[in-house]
Amino acid sequence: MLIADLDDLKIHYTDEGDPAGAPIVFANSLGTDLRLWDKIVPMLPAGLRIIRYDKRGHGLTQATGAPYKMGTLVSDLERLLDHLNVKECLLVGLSIGGMIAQGLAVKRMDLVRAVVLSNTGAKIGTPEMWDDRIAAVQKGGIEALADAIMERWFSAPFRQTAEFHAWRNMLVRQTLDGYAGCSAAISGTDFYTPTSGLRLPALGIAGSEDGSTPPDLVRETVGLIPGSKFELIRGAGHLPCVEKPDEYARILNAFIAEVGHV
Repeated sequence: MLIADLDDLKIHYTDEGDPAGAPIVFANSLGTDLRLWDKIVPMLPAGLRIIRYDKRGHGLTQATGAPYKMGTLVSDLERLLDHLNVKECLLVGLSIGGMIAQGLAVKRMDLVRAVVLSNTGAKIGTPEMWDDRIAAVQKGGIEALADAIMERWFSAPFRQTAEFHAWRNMLVRQTLDGYAGCSAAISGTDFYTPTSGLRLPALGIAGSEDGSTPPDLVRETVGLIPGSKFELIRGAGHLPCVEKPDEYARILNAFIAEVGHV
């Protein structure tokens, strides 16, 4: 188990593959931990240095008191990559992880050479929506929202599988501070102007059945970056790397080859 001790925060992460290889970094969605990418990692090209981490209040990373600011979550990843001496990574972010990716790419061009913005937006939802969600979690725990969240996360066929229940368990086992804190960070974020200033290779990935970040939102967000590409995975919800891992890996690996990140 790898823990980065950043004094005020202990971050759980994995560091796999070739230590001297080109780095690829994965940032997870709200309510999941680094196991979100378990199906993708074995399908990546050989020779990469593969880094995953649990964001603040998720998985095995320390929780601090809610609410959080997006700048704090961006800084957490920035400090982790500095701690690991990572430069010029390909940063793959899904949902809030995609927001963190946008923020870090704007802040530290030396750390990020290309981004994959998966199932995310420059702005997601409204403050009122997030306030309601935070209030519901504080009153009834994550369990109170779990069924509604699962409908947005996964297509109807996947919700009939045995694996589906493991993802529901992952969601409800996150810390209340982590879930509410990251919800507050999303609520306060509008990256339309900063993201439109980015000039780097960018790929957007969306799921046709995504009820959290619909394809049009992902397309609009990645479209802010000149020369970007967009891919739609049909039959998948908010976590296509879980539902359609073969297709997700094919799209990601094609982008890795295209930008020469090997």
